Amino acid sequence: MNNQIWLMTSALDQLNLDQVIEKANETGVQGLDVCVFRKDGTRDDFVATHMDYENFNKENAKAILTKFNNAKLRMSLGAFDNLIGGDEAEKLKNQNHLLKLIRMAYLLGGDENDVKVGTFVGYNHEIGILENGFERNLEEYQRIFTPIIKYAESLGVTVLYENCPMEGWRSSGYSTTFNNLTGVLAARKIMYEMIPSRNHGEIYDPSHDVWQNTDPVEVIKHTDMSRLHRIHVKSTRNIPDPYWGNMYPMQRVKAEWAQKAGVPYSTNDWDRHHYEATLPGFGLGDSMDWRAFVNILNEKGFEGPFEIENEAKLSKQTGSLAAIMQGCKAAVQNLAPLLWPLNENGFSYAEAEIKPLKDLERQDVPVKTMQDLY
Repeated sequence: MNNQIWLMTSALDQLNLDQVIEKANETGVQGLDVCVFRKDGTRDDFVATHMDYENFNKENAKAILTKFNNAKLRMSLGAFDNLIGGDEAEKLKNQNHLLKLIRMAYLLGGDENDVKVGTFVGYNHEIGILENGFERNLEEYQRIFTPIIKYAESLGVTVLYENCPMEGWRSSGYSTTFNNLTGVLAARKIMYEMIPSRNHGEIYDPSHDVWQNTDPVEVIKHTDMSRLHRIHVKSTRNIPDPYWGNMYPMQRVKAEWAQKAGVPYSTNDWDRHHYEATLPGFGLGDSMDWRAFVNILNEKGFEGPFEIENEAKLSKQTGSLAAIMQGCKAAVQNLAPLLWPLNENGFSYAEAEIKPLKDLERQDVPVKTMQDLY
């Protein structure tokens, strides 16, 4: 293999884009997945906004391409929110924001520069609690995303879905932790049949399956590799729980009940499963065989980048920039012998193989909203 390693910029939310690029070069990665979340969004966990999405035009795109080429970095864009469920006004804002990112990706070269747009799909619990709720969510996905994917296709841009179930997106008073339709491979495979376009695919993060006792190697064996464009580098360390189990989420109960009985309970909406976010090779062993995972990707011919998504308890969650950088560097060094050839510099990626982003001098197009697409 000779895959590039990239860095997802959410780990560096306290820095501006120029500073992030500097840190990326220090880390030794070959690209950035640039987070461009809504500044007025409802998420407050692992989000960042590293480009001005409100005023983006072809001049901005040209400057960004020059900036990344000077740093010898590749790029993609992403914002991960609920697009089919939740508050109606917020849902529409999330949909319109995705359309802005698709336009930005187009101006940056789109698929010709491998500039993809990452997103969630989300989940609608109002219909999800009904009989055939999962099927109803697939139908809602088809209704909302058909015009979105058609728009992306018209601009030569591919939209990628990430598989995080977003287990903390709903009150821990609810038993379910499934809040993102693309959290299971079955849904993703059905979605490609429901919207038969090549302009949507996936980012696969193995950590989300590991804590659900699902083997990422088996997932890749059954994945349509033409749909897989990115791998997120994040691990989990599963912690055995004799009280709640590892599949059923830890629930919110009265504190006095739990304390008197001597059992753990959910103290916040994300405190629901007995696992810890880690990075490969940093601070803790994890519950995943990275060598086996990389081997199956190699066998299946995966050529895309591995993107470090640093949410690790001992790195990003410390709030220390130094610890964040340590974690990212450790992940690069841990993956190097699995992804890069051995040469006089050890296991390393040849800088000469980083293709510059092309300035395609795209004609500007107006910003679209969902109302324009229906």
